[in-house]
Amino acid sequence: MADHQTPAHLKAEMPQIPGVAGPRKSAPNPMLPLIIGLVVIGIILLFAVRWLSRSKPVEAPRVEQAPQLEIPPPPPDPASLLPHATESDPVIANVADLAKPWSSTDFFVRDRLTGENIPATIVRLPSGSPTLTNGYWAYSRKAPYGSCQLEYVPDLNRLRDEYGFPRANHPLVGNPCSHTLYDPLKTSNLPGDVWMRGAIVQGSDIRPPFGVEIKVQGKQILAIRAE
Repeated sequence: MADHQTPAHLKAEMPQIPGVAGPRKSAPNPMLPLIIGLVVIGIILLFAVRWLSRSKPVEAPRVEQAPQLEIPPPPPDPASLLPHATESDPVIANVADLAKPWSSTDFFVRDRLTGENIPATIVRLPSGSPTLTNGYWAYSRKAPYGSCQLEYVPDLNRLRDEYGFPRANHPLVGNPCSHTLYDPLKTSNLPGDVWMRGAIVQGSDIRPPFGVEIKVQGKQILAIRAE
């Protein structure tokens, strides 16, 4: 008996059995797209929150600062306020500043040999003209051959009590270390026939104070050089 083959494009249908239904295709869930959309939106929001939390700068905790006290600047050095006579600017005072007899003022003069600023004092003498050099005496406050500084003493009570010189009737210059006193009105003859103002009237110092050469020019007093 010949074997008959069914053509490939022809398919045999499953015989339908009465009362038995064939296989059914499941219907798609209509809520599935909505659920997927919500999940995607949730993931996006989660990443957005994380990104914002990382990018937001974290403020450092505020530290309460203690109130700052204003410290006043230190007062200027009195020496820096005194005139400093130099070769280019030798002015140390005006004539009007020393108008009264025995008035005085301090200044600095440059030592041409060492370049040191030497403390000095100029005194208005009661004799002599205020417009001429002979009306003044300027001297170095560096004690001759010592480390002490001389001082101008217009207080006669100090001359009596501290220096033990009761017969002073006008201001003198004193050495507080040796209690030597120099008289601005008297001169002393040094070796070499040199006359110096400020003769010693008490004490053991060797010579009068080192002098400072001055010059009166118009209304200004100039310190030319130190001895």
